Amino acid sequence: MAKPRHLQEVVVVDGVRSAIGKSGWKGMQKRGMLAEASGQDLMACMLKGLVDRVQKKSPKFNPGEIEDVLLGCLSQIGEQGGNIGRIASLLADLPDSVPGATINRYCNAGLTAVNMAATTLATGAGEIMIAGGVEMMSHYRMGSDIQVAIDAGYPVFMSKDLEKTRMFVAQGFSAEMVAEKYKLTKEEMDKFGLWSQQKATQAQRSGFYKQHIVPFTFTNEAGNSVTVDVDETIRPICLDDPKKALADITKLEGRFKPTGGTVTAGNSSQIVDGSAACMLMSEEKASQLGLEPLARIVSTAIAGDDPYLMLTAPIPAMEKAFKRAGLTIDKMDCLEWNEAFASPPMAFAKHFGVDMSDPRINPTGGAIALGHPIGASGVLWFNEMCHWLHRNKKKYGIFALCGGGGIGIATIVEGL
Repeated sequence: MAKPRHLQEVVVVDGVRSAIGKSGWKGMQKRGMLAEASGQDLMACMLKGLVDRVQKKSPKFNPGEIEDVLLGCLSQIGEQGGNIGRIASLLADLPDSVPGATINRYCNAGLTAVNMAATTLATGAGEIMIAGGVEMMSHYRMGSDIQVAIDAGYPVFMSKDLEKTRMFVAQGFSAEMVAEKYKLTKEEMDKFGLWSQQKATQAQRSGFYKQHIVPFTFTNEAGNSVTVDVDETIRPICLDDPKKALADITKLEGRFKPTGGTVTAGNSSQIVDGSAACMLMSEEKASQLGLEPLARIVSTAIAGDDPYLMLTAPIPAMEKAFKRAGLTIDKMDCLEWNEAFASPPMAFAKHFGVDMSDPRINPTGGAIALGHPIGASGVLWFNEMCHWLHRNKKKYGIFALCGGGGIGIATIVEGL
């Protein structure tokens, strides 16, 4: 008779990320600090940094026991193609026995990697997993995986009924529709953007970010060695002179509607380069290795919604996650809601009856301040939540992201 499997508790033992660099296309006057780096090398550096940190905490940890490496990545072309999950694992000097896979679910990709890793461990199909993500937005625009084939002259037979999917609308238009549906004003969204920058500045100055940023060194096109270890995207003026900063933000015009637009660069996520990774283990394995986890996975959920409105899909995903956990939003100490734009997290707040200035919302800032490296964001902000809960001895947190095609994803953790 086959040995019966039992469900295992899953814990997060550590999480790291790169410093975030501004996007900048080749030929632009100002390029981001990671624009001349390889996404393969950046991801490998995060994987190696993560493994080294865990080995330092527990010399008994054996990287050969890692069941799999799952990486989120939207634009799987160029150096991000060819299964960067496996390539980066080998570049990070992980044993050949450790496989790798790459996942694309738009902005949900990174957290999908986390949730898939957690499910694998929970069902007893492994004891150790790594989830991560990378996106070099300086190199590849959203949609590049389709456009590059068209430009190369390859046969691309898009369905004649593609309009039926209602998927291919600019997310900024969806953000405008969300703002209209939930009666959000530009003034409210601009203040939310300012708030994100203020919290990120505080997190940076307190040393919170530094504790889990892995420095990355590469050789640029001029042949110079460059080390990146501080985020390039944060605007300290928002904390130091909020009156002037808010005045500057309010001057920005809408980017997606010809007239009367409310979604601007000041209340939207930044286009950036970045990478992140975290290690999950069965609780039993972590205990055997003498590791102190950051958090325990409580529940996960995924949900689809209107692909045109798109950005409200995390609402049904969160409702599923709460139901599965037997918890309510009142029990949450951290509401980590991805700031693709200000309007989605503000809509979530209205839906769940939470004040939009509630300090539980993105306590270390969000993507408006730091940036949204698509495939990596789900791991980056998951890590931020777990580190914040652990550091502040808080109990529960929920992380949710909206994504292309009207898909929402959510994960609830318990801080340890």
